[in-house]
Amino acid sequence: MDDPSPPPPPPSPPLRLRCAVQHYEWGLRGDASLVARLSSSDADESDPARPYAELWMGTHPSAPSTLLTSASGGGELLLREWLARNPSALGPAVAARWGGDLPFLFKVLSVAKALSIQAHPDKDLAEVLHALRPATYRDGNHKPEMAIAVTEFRVLCGFAGIEELKDVLRTVPEVEDLVGPENAAKILSVKEYYGVNEVKSNLRSAFTKLMTASKDAVSEAIAKLICRLNAESKVRTLTEKEHLVLLLEKQYPEDVGVLSSFFFNYIKLSPGEALYIGANEPHAYLSGECIECMATSDNVVRAGLTPKYRDVQTLCSMLTYKQVFPEILRGVPVQPHVRRYTPPFDEFEVDCCSLPPDELVVISPVPGPSVYLVMSGVGEIQVDSMTDSEKSKQGDVFFVPAYTEVKFSALGPECMQLYRAGVNSRFFS
Repeated sequence: MDDPSPPPPPPSPPLRLRCAVQHYEWGLRGDASLVARLSSSDADESDPARPYAELWMGTHPSAPSTLLTSASGGGELLLREWLARNPSALGPAVAARWGGDLPFLFKVLSVAKALSIQAHPDKDLAEVLHALRPATYRDGNHKPEMAIAVTEFRVLCGFAGIEELKDVLRTVPEVEDLVGPENAAKILSVKEYYGVNEVKSNLRSAFTKLMTASKDAVSEAIAKLICRLNAESKVRTLTEKEHLVLLLEKQYPEDVGVLSSFFFNYIKLSPGEALYIGANEPHAYLSGECIECMATSDNVVRAGLTPKYRDVQTLCSMLTYKQVFPEILRGVPVQPHVRRYTPPFDEFEVDCCSLPPDELVVISPVPGPSVYLVMSGVGEIQVDSMTDSEKSKQGDVFFVPAYTEVKFSALGPECMQLYRAGVNSRFFS
């Protein structure tokens, strides 16, 4: 019986990409930002006064990547347009599932101050929000994501466990007052034998009451909290969460997100550690730099720590209210010098390759597309033995079509570090 799958196309050269930078106010400024260092060149130096928050590598229309190679025909050609003309570059399975486009968006983030308290809608909710408010919710896709720490990376993610929340209500009267005595009593009385749904219902009521409190009530509560913590810091050591609250209040005065931070898990990722965030889970990135990968979407529902539009009712109604500490990924070796981070989402996985000087790594062909970022060092990239190698250096980004073997070699005295984003390998199995 004949094999119905088409033969793999011949190897294609890697496509160099020019990638967009987002200058959000929370980004690190000038050369202090990894995003700035990756995106700047001899002809285009970074502005020391300007924030460089995110580097986007992909096809999302809000900040699409363009080709820098002869494949563009000498003009400005979007990667998305090139893929429309060359669908085989995605591989048949990816093209069939995701309609001829990259299913993932690859990013670098340089975070100087907290991003918003936010969550990303699942696909059904994303389609509804996009239809109702397309100017705010730019597409109808979901946005599961994963962050891999490059420096120490601090995050609020998911609701804290019930015992921690009980402790908050006992020791933070400013939060207890806004939650209200009835909601506080329900949480404080939760027993081990209570059903999950009942606990979630109590948590949802308390959190919604806090997030929808009046601006005057929030301002008064925060003023009392900051005054109390400053006084108590003279006679006791404040907790990490209390130090965080003081910092957030300086960044976002009178913001309800300062108080809501008590409800969430506070996580510090060391370099090389990662976490993934599913749909409808609350989170906020606080500081540090990371590699991020997600489904191709820019849908964000915000409710605090932001000057942007807040959709508090939507956020409070969409959350899962799970009380689970996030799983920390550390990558799994898949070959010498390469570790793989595999979240439970079909759209993406990320490989990190740390290549010592004068070493070579061969990345076997995969049936889907890949995007490579040279994070540090210099070297060469070659797609097969019949083509010439190309120089590669910090900040270079390459699109590599499906079924293409790639060889990287490190040159010079430094280690060469690369990151690869691709479709989750489990999708193909």
